[in-house]
Amino acid sequence: MKKKEKQYVIGVDGGGTKTVTALADLKGNILRTVKTGPSSPRNVGIDKTAENVAEGINKVFKKNTAFVFAGLPAVEEEYKSKINEIEKKIVKDVSNKIKIKVGSDQIVAFRSGTDEKSGVMVIAGTGCVAHGWRGGREAKVSGWGWLADEGSAIWAGRKVFQTVLKDIDNRGQKTSLTNLILKKLRVSTSEKLVLKVYKENFLQILSSLSIVADSAAKYGDQAARMILREAGEEAALAAETVIKNLGFRKKSFPLVLVGSMFKSGNFRKSFELHIKQSISKANIIYPKSAPVLGAVKLAIENYGKR
Repeated sequence: MKKKEKQYVIGVDGGGTKTVTALADLKGNILRTVKTGPSSPRNVGIDKTAENVAEGINKVFKKNTAFVFAGLPAVEEEYKSKINEIEKKIVKDVSNKIKIKVGSDQIVAFRSGTDEKSGVMVIAGTGCVAHGWRGGREAKVSGWGWLADEGSAIWAGRKVFQTVLKDIDNRGQKTSLTNLILKKLRVSTSEKLVLKVYKENFLQILSSLSIVADSAAKYGDQAARMILREAGEEAALAAETVIKNLGFRKKSFPLVLVGSMFKSGNFRKSFELHIKQSISKANIIYPKSAPVLGAVKLAIENYGKR
């Protein structure tokens, strides 16, 4: 009798600045991971999204890979009606024939921290969004892109940019952020700073400024601390709204938190303080595994439903 060959799946965690793709076996053991370019159709368009997702799939693909689940930004919002189109374009760009399902990066983030079907997650990375599920009901707050998404790295980075320019103009408080930002971006004047931010990769640069804010906050910079405190409050407000809308306040539930902003101690402290004051039943979870594990879990589940 011929021995059955081992099967594999691929999980994709899409994002506004990068895409993480992982090959795994059917037990969820991740065997290989690669990073490719951004895969938010809102930021880079459908064609570039498909190209970057397909590049990651092609790099990790192994014979007998049976299913791909790709969790992408913005497909829960204005690109929801474009999911089939995105799937077809990815399939076209992938070198091998394989079944591909596109879903939201939000469910991927949630499943990276829990196997529960009900609960709430917050992504606070390049963007910021809160999403919850309970008994067939869903609720979502924020996730509308870089002009909104209060509490995101871009939002915090924009605040840093504004604070630095106010300092340079002598119309705001003095802050160590100014020298740190000028040094990071290798510029010497406000004119060169503005040119650098607007002319180059706008969203990536703004996101990176939030990291500088965290460094400054650790050394006591009050402007940086205020920005991160406000960012944490905004992300907590999004979470609280979802929690209230789904009626979780009297029942214990998982609250899964992912994204680069939660690496900031000041942001995390502000977020947790507001949540614990108003939502005592939240079981806060910081996933030990990367979010792409959530995509792997969903790929395995969808493969089993074939």
